[in-house]
Amino acid sequence: MDIGTSNTDWSVTELEAAVDAYLKMLKLEENGQKLNKAHENRTLRAGALAGRTESSVEFRMLNISTVLERMGKQRINGYKSAPHVGSNVENSIRDVLASRGILAGDESIPTADDDTLERRAVALQKQKMKQPPKGILKPKRAPNSGSVYVRDPEVRAWVRNVAEGHCEGCDRPAPFQKLGLPYLEVHHVKPLAKKGSDRTTNAVALCPNCHQRCHHATDKDDYTESLYLKIGRLIRE
Repeated sequence: MDIGTSNTDWSVTELEAAVDAYLKMLKLEENGQKLNKAHENRTLRAGALAGRTESSVEFRMLNISTVLERMGKQRINGYKSAPHVGSNVENSIRDVLASRGILAGDESIPTADDDTLERRAVALQKQKMKQPPKGILKPKRAPNSGSVYVRDPEVRAWVRNVAEGHCEGCDRPAPFQKLGLPYLEVHHVKPLAKKGSDRTTNAVALCPNCHQRCHHATDKDDYTESLYLKIGRLIRE
């Protein structure tokens, strides 16, 4: 089944339109009301999804069902889950769902897998947490790994949100956006390998250049010291 008139990637605007239509139909079904999938398909293709084929819109709805099932959420009975959903598509759908207040039950659970950590952090960023999370005082290494640690997605999300799209090192705007958010990397000022915590008091949001400076520059120790002096929430551990 095709996924577009020219098999091109869907834009965020297109995914948002598809998700909104899906959630509208899901609410109707949950309330015991009649839904007309064909009508919604035509409406989408007459508006936000102009240029997409009927089958591509249908297939995207199946994708949304798959993602909702994987998140432990209810799906529309008439849209069975697609057998395969690409990771980029799934992450994009999850981002749109998160912006609509729909999160998987495990989004705040710490993990050692960086892709999962990033996905959860992005979802949490869009929820705009008001209070700093507790984080992990003594992060543990992942099983069968000597260098990968279990980390808290809430810490990554909160630190990025506090930075408000600017590097906390050089104060410049994030160099680009990823998944609709300014791209900043979260650095542990005292490394986890040296018994640093995974807490907001030991984490900063940096642009890629400043992050690499912390690890590889000749003045990395002096630069790290400057972060302690500049950022009030940091605590020497």
